[in-house]
Amino acid sequence: MNLTQLTVFREVMETGSISQTAKKLNRTQPAISLALKNLEKSLGLTLFERKGRRLVPVPEAHYLLAETTGILDRLATISSTMEGLIKGHSGSLNVATMPGPSAFLFPRFISQSVGENPEIRITLSTRSSPQIMELAGTQNIDFGFADFEQSAGKEPQYSAELIRADCFCAIDRDSPLNSRKIVSISDLDGVPMGGLHDAHPFQSKIRQEFQDASANYNPTVTCQYFLPLIPFVSSGQCYSIVDPLTVATERELNLSNGKIAFLPFEKPLRYEYAILEPDHRPPSQLALKIKAGWKAEVVKMLEGVKARPDVVGVDEASN
Repeated sequence: MNLTQLTVFREVMETGSISQTAKKLNRTQPAISLALKNLEKSLGLTLFERKGRRLVPVPEAHYLLAETTGILDRLATISSTMEGLIKGHSGSLNVATMPGPSAFLFPRFISQSVGENPEIRITLSTRSSPQIMELAGTQNIDFGFADFEQSAGKEPQYSAELIRADCFCAIDRDSPLNSRKIVSISDLDGVPMGGLHDAHPFQSKIRQEFQDASANYNPTVTCQYFLPLIPFVSSGQCYSIVDPLTVATERELNLSNGKIAFLPFEKPLRYEYAILEPDHRPPSQLALKIKAGWKAEVVKMLEGVKARPDVVGVDEASN
């Protein structure tokens, strides 16, 4: 027996008619009769008795109907599930992002993308960029979003797509610098600065920028990521060179109650984000859809704060 025969059998059981079954299944009557005949032949059992124009099922046919209904309903469920998986409307997603975007921007994007779809399961982890690199390298996430860091040692087991954009200098609006449209590293010579931990690669870049400008870098506040620096800047305790997504977050949430201004640099200082995808974990359609959507969302937000974003591969970035 096959699925076509079982489908015909169930419809004949419901309609009691070859002609009605043919109309419902959009088949010819001879095709319906042949499918039913072949099913009876494979079973070695006559399933219907003819009484006038109607087909009356024998007792054994009722047992077969119960089994057939379970099989066909299960197949319909599988078909629907697979359609949802193919279209990215169902499935599970395991992603990791660094602390800044995970506070608001990334969860908002995920919730808007998924909506109220109960067929999607989300696992969102907040990790440091090195931890996200490790998760991607060990194939434990669908994708990750992190600060870009060159992998040291053995060849990484993930691919990286970079999104680069301009940094800004965060100052309180009462600062004398607020009268300017742009700032330079020299303007920050010796002033109190808020920044990230020394182990963060961006801090090495900042220190190098100050050294190249023969300026004194004076860190007075150190945090794991940029958002906690906002209260210190808004109270006038320090300035801070921040990544552009922090600017986007502040504009969305207004954590400083409008007390912070973000000024671009005369010589652009670029920040690099990375979307990391495991090399040996084939992505689901859902993961592909969400990853592409997040990349587009990041670029849109960066354009919104005039950070001049561009998207490149790691090989292109090194050229």
